[in-house]
Amino acid sequence: MSEAATPLPNEKLVRVFDTEQESEAMVVKGLLDSAGIDSQFGDNENSPDVLPVGGMGLLVREEDAEEARQIIEEYRRTPEQEAAEEDEFEQSAMEATGGEEPER
Repeated sequence: MSEAATPLPNEKLVRVFDTEQESEAMVVKGLLDSAGIDSQFGDNENSPDVLPVGGMGLLVREEDAEEARQIIEEYRRTPEQEAAEEDEFEQSAMEATGGEEPER
């Protein structure tokens, strides 16, 4: 397992996540860490947005931002979204097989 490196001050950091809940920020940081994306809490000097008092943000290296946002988007999906995507997948599979239900 590789050692997690802390982003260096001279690296371009990008804010990928904001929340009011410290526990949610910790969960998302853990998800990013487990995917091999180094992240840190804090503000980005170059960021034009300002967090409300008590809010937390997560910053990642610029080159990791797109992958981090995808991971966060997956984390934020609701059970209803997951069910709709599963139904859509099954429908397209049935159409591809000529109306026969795919094997599970």
